[in-house]
Amino acid sequence: MRTLIWFAYFWGYMLLHLPALRRGLKALEAGDWATADALAAEHVPHWANRLLKLAGVTVTVEGLENIPKGRPCVFAGNHRSYYDIPLVLTQLDAPHGLVSKKEVDKLPLVRGWMRLLHCVFLDREDPRKAMAALNEAIDLVKKGYSLTIFPEGTRNKGAEGSLLEFKSGAFRVATKAKAPIVPLAITGSRDIMENHHMFMHPAHVTIRVLEPIETEGLTKEEIRALPQRTAEAIARHLPSHSGNR
Repeated sequence: MRTLIWFAYFWGYMLLHLPALRRGLKALEAGDWATADALAAEHVPHWANRLLKLAGVTVTVEGLENIPKGRPCVFAGNHRSYYDIPLVLTQLDAPHGLVSKKEVDKLPLVRGWMRLLHCVFLDREDPRKAMAALNEAIDLVKKGYSLTIFPEGTRNKGAEGSLLEFKSGAFRVATKAKAPIVPLAITGSRDIMENHHMFMHPAHVTIRVLEPIETEGLTKEEIRALPQRTAEAIARHLPSHSGNR
């Protein structure tokens, strides 16, 4: 029953607020980003927070003071669950964009709200389109928008505390935009749904916002080391390293 109610709300909210979405997209097309941003800030956190409550999710966030004030950043987190998206959209103080796989751009209604959040859709199968998407992300950060990127590139289905190899795209966005990387260590999100055959289940999630990694003034070797450096920072705060579950 919990799962049915969740999906009913997921789609029902977007249908009910379709007029607001249309206003926002129209404003975005007209270059009125302030109106689009205001509509996103009004609706997206409310919708995503309600999704968490309906699933019975509780959240502990540590390290919010590590988010840079007055400047954009690139959040780079480990990726365990579809729920990582509503989690980061609600727990990091303000709506911000995401870099997402191209398949999400095919979902009706969802793609509209994601565009309102200035999300960037990455086609990993087409190098030219992938580069264009990364350049779009760089431009957004330069304009003052923070972005969340999951450098593993897909949900990690391995054991809690494990990490897949971090791809370099997230770090290219940060270095080209001269924005700090803020690592996110997320634990427990897979217990909400994926560990229960895609049925919703109450769970507790911990998000640790780690100290930012500055990207200005780095040598080429230091830039190449950013994926590994970020992965190691996150790994130190995952269960297999910290002993927490």
